[in-house]
Amino acid sequence: MEANVLDIKGNKVNTVELPGDIFDAPVHVDMMHQAFVRQMANRRLGTHNTRTRSEVSGGGRKPWRQKGTGRARHGSIRSPQWVGGGKVHTPKPRSYEKKMPRKMRKSAVRSAISVKLAEGELLIVDQFVLDEPKTRLMAEALDTLVGDHSCLLVYPEKDENYELLVRAINNLPDAKILLADYLNIRDLLSFERVVLVEDALEKISLNLQMEQNDDLDL
Repeated sequence: MEANVLDIKGNKVNTVELPGDIFDAPVHVDMMHQAFVRQMANRRLGTHNTRTRSEVSGGGRKPWRQKGTGRARHGSIRSPQWVGGGKVHTPKPRSYEKKMPRKMRKSAVRSAISVKLAEGELLIVDQFVLDEPKTRLMAEALDTLVGDHSCLLVYPEKDENYELLVRAINNLPDAKILLADYLNIRDLLSFERVVLVEDALEKISLNLQMEQNDDLDL
């Protein structure tokens, strides 16, 4: 399958052949959802912690005698019903990590890329170079390519121009630059438009290429 290649001003300059097993792959919605949930869950630190009655300080003596006061019996002021007492069934440190086979993760990314291309939300540019690392120039370039839509810019490798683009895009709330080697389901689904630099296609194809028994029949 072929796709148009644009310049940074939005003009067509060439066409490029795209591998069908990546850009025209079967769309598995459930797998995309599973991969997205997994990635979000794996980002959680799980460091939340609360103290039980055995961990709070104080309460070394019975607050009052068992009988004769007219009040309810208590053994410690650190019991859960007391202000400042320990907590019951509250969060403790834990891991939220979810496992998912690598082939399924790759298939989910291929599905997301295919959806973006089919719906006209994926653009390919021959190169992305700015005269200066200025946020204004980056905003103008992205406005020309994608208008007021949020945008994920996929760049092939970390070089001097990449560092300049990072400086230019960091202050734009609805735009992000990402290296092709780190392309993931969360970023693909979180941005309305994806702009691929042409040289990144080779890396994406290499990372997501079909393997034996990789086409899952779901």
